[in-house]
Amino acid sequence: MSLRLASLVAASLAVGAAALAQPAAQQAALPNGDDPVVARVNGAELHRSDVVAMQHSLPAQVQQMPLERIYPLLLDQMVNGKLLADAGRADKLDQDADVKKQVARYEDRVIQQAYISKAVEKAASDDKLHAKYQEYVKTHGGREEVKASHILLESEAEAKGVIAQLQKGADFAALAKEKSKDPAGQNGGDLGYFGREEMVPEFSEAAFNMQKGEVSKEPVHTQFGWHVIKVEDKRKSEPPTFEEAKPELSNEVAREVINEKVKELREGAKVETFALDGTPTTTAPAPTAPTQK
Repeated sequence: MSLRLASLVAASLAVGAAALAQPAAQQAALPNGDDPVVARVNGAELHRSDVVAMQHSLPAQVQQMPLERIYPLLLDQMVNGKLLADAGRADKLDQDADVKKQVARYEDRVIQQAYISKAVEKAASDDKLHAKYQEYVKTHGGREEVKASHILLESEAEAKGVIAQLQKGADFAALAKEKSKDPAGQNGGDLGYFGREEMVPEFSEAAFNMQKGEVSKEPVHTQFGWHVIKVEDKRKSEPPTFEEAKPELSNEVAREVINEKVKELREGAKVETFALDGTPTTTAPAPTAPTQK
């Protein structure tokens, strides 16, 4: 392991050391349910699942590394962490009032995430997701798209000059490479396919009102400068497949489940709120649903 990689993992471990215990749903599945002992520290066992949980508590950059590559450093840090925790218990720090409060807060977060994960998993059935997908297709399918190229210029006069050259038979792509101040000019001004909402309104309005093969007869002014536009193609896009839309659909179901569950719990609970100085408040703050990680 390189020194740079070791430093990165060590820094990440310092941040994630407190997050060893993760909800079961967040832990990677182990082959054949295998969970061997990977270390013993004064008789206490550490398992492979503990290493996987540690890896999943770290930043995404480290999580993406192959476990085998960072395993020695992970295990070493976990052994050190176990020794430090045992030393703290030997000093009766587990009985310290402030430590107990922190442990209780962390325990609440873990239980909260486990409860949310269980509720979402139960609700996000394939039937539910497929029903959501049918609604999704109605609103996201078949949007109008334009494939266009443009030449971006500093002034209206320059843009009109380019239009005059094009009307005399000049090559659009060649002029884009020569005159456009937009980086796309090096590709002949090609912008690819885009929807109305992906461009500034003035540009979209002009492009979507033109016909396939048409070049703008007047320059189009936007906050970026003066554009000469050529519409290469127009089409209706295909809606995403179920598998492509599934992550977004799952997130939508998760938000709905969490909001409904929080509303249900608040309706059945006695909640009293106070100002920062401890005085009673006249109006309870609006409920905020916890987010699923």
